[in-house]
Amino acid sequence: MASEAMSGREALRLTSWVWALAALFASIALLRSEHLGIPLRDPGGAMFRGRLTTAVVILVVLALADALVRGVRTAPLRWSLLEAVRHLRRRWTPQRLLLVGSGLLAYHVVYISYRNLKSWDALNTPRDDDLLSAERWLFLGHSPAVLLHDVLGHQEAAVVLAFIYRSFTYLVPLSVVGTLALLPRVREAYVMLCSALWVWILGLGSYYLIPTLGPFASAPEEFAGLRPTAITTTQAKYLAERAHFLADPHASDAFVSISAFASLHVGFTCTVLLVTRYYGWRRISNVLAAYLALVMVATVYFGWHFVVDDVAGVLLAVLAFTLGRLMVHPVGRGPDSAEEVAELDEDAVTSA
Repeated sequence: MASEAMSGREALRLTSWVWALAALFASIALLRSEHLGIPLRDPGGAMFRGRLTTAVVILVVLALADALVRGVRTAPLRWSLLEAVRHLRRRWTPQRLLLVGSGLLAYHVVYISYRNLKSWDALNTPRDDDLLSAERWLFLGHSPAVLLHDVLGHQEAAVVLAFIYRSFTYLVPLSVVGTLALLPRVREAYVMLCSALWVWILGLGSYYLIPTLGPFASAPEEFAGLRPTAITTTQAKYLAERAHFLADPHASDAFVSISAFASLHVGFTCTVLLVTRYYGWRRISNVLAAYLALVMVATVYFGWHFVVDDVAGVLLAVLAFTLGRLMVHPVGRGPDSAEEVAELDEDAVTSA
């Protein structure tokens, strides 16, 4: 399957839009940093340098795996390696390399800006009491988390849901980098990339709109009976980090990772689901739909989020996907045909 050859003008348009968005968001972070007198931080190099390095490694591994699979499929075994090299040359043109590299860099500029702005959200007054009251009203005086504990139990379910929740760490880079590496048409891969940019940007806006910590912090007694897992360890760590930041925001290691509204675990996962449906990947979409449901249960079960946070996450995903697709395909300039999107080859993605 040949790689898409875009006109130079179209490639420049895509790159310009992505970098304009990244530059604008980074500028907001820089202005906020100057206002607070707190420099932008990358703790341990994990938020920018580490993630960008990991993304490049995943990109190379997936590109090579894809080429080898196609080489074995299209040529006798003794010629498959040569065919794989030919596929790499056809797929990874200078234009694609530029678009993929530029897109990944812009994405991580947005991400590090998002993480710093999210950290400074700790300086805003939490409104957990408002959401706790609303949630009790919606559930007729009951806590949805306690209801889940009663139904699912406090032991084995905690282990399973902790695994589901933590697997989100792998979904994020694999969805963004995987589409850039495996999709024949880099323009369509940019639908995922641009949608992901909007998830972080819109999510940051929701944090500042309704600053919250989540039920595990504002109603800890409801989660005291859960079996200890990596989740409970992380929650304690995040609360300690927030307390350290509030005690001395200018400390070099002061950095916060807690914000509840909206749930970006739900928002990002739902965005990936919408993108896979757009690509026509029915089997992957079905798996992601089930995974999204489990993620939503896990967020409430562990008290990371209120139910309304999950609902907001779904709405955010719809908006992020819509804006991301419009960046790639402005109104009146959609894919050339239904076959153009369908050509994204689900079998190749799952096999690689």
